[in-house]
Amino acid sequence: MTSTYAHWRARASRSMTGHSAEQETLTVAGRAGFVARGVVYVLIGVLAVRIALGSGGEEADRQGALRQVAEQPFGRVMLWALVVGFGCMALWRGARAVMTRGPRRKAASRLLDGGRALFYAAVCWATAAFAAGSGQGSSGDAKSQDWTASALKLPYGRVLVGAAGCLLIGIGAVLAVRAALRRFLRQLDTAAMSRRTRQVVTGLGVGGGVARGTVFAAAGIFILVAADRFDPHEAKGMDATLRSFTHAPMGPWLLVAVAVGLILFGVFSFASARWRRL
Repeated sequence: MTSTYAHWRARASRSMTGHSAEQETLTVAGRAGFVARGVVYVLIGVLAVRIALGSGGEEADRQGALRQVAEQPFGRVMLWALVVGFGCMALWRGARAVMTRGPRRKAASRLLDGGRALFYAAVCWATAAFAAGSGQGSSGDAKSQDWTASALKLPYGRVLVGAAGCLLIGIGAVLAVRAALRRFLRQLDTAAMSRRTRQVVTGLGVGGGVARGTVFAAAGIFILVAADRFDPHEAKGMDATLRSFTHAPMGPWLLVAVAVGLILFGVFSFASARWRRL
């Protein structure tokens, strides 16, 4: 009897140890992913500020951010570090979609994590291709227009493109509203923060999330216009979307505000790497 109990305890202990190691691996992967996301958003924001001030011609999108990284000392090493980071984010999101269970993890939440996992897997692949190649490739604007042109040729293509534009607008609105309502605080270990730190992180999350949502919604509007006018050239990637803010009544200052918001979101991603419950 004693031998059977000891055997059961040993098996249970090994199972718990394996589960703990698995959880620790996923936690490290998630934190690495948030760091990679933060680096890219900070660089995109900096590039957008330069555009607003008329002192930069680099594209303010992921491609432009990767070029900035490549130009730094040990740039190729840093690019491959980003590849690892985005791969880790895809792994963590995928694990949450497949492995996480419980009453608080509804099917819709797992489906959303699955979609994010696919997105970051694509980002990881694109970053790896950039790091392995010459650093050249189609811009985000060209890719957006190519996708729109291909979709418009399909049966009910205008409906498909219009639906994609509406979806992107909806995602942007949700991101902005959730940020304004400070929903992100539920995912952070705020008890481990000082009062001042929590105030700073809250400001980063609100400002960064609203700016990010605004860019998503604006890009969706351009896709919707492309569907309405049956013109793929109306679709815009992140760079052209950001540049379009300079044509608003506030001119370049609106772009500066959005760009600073993207920088804030990048820094908030670093904070998430430190304090997010993973």
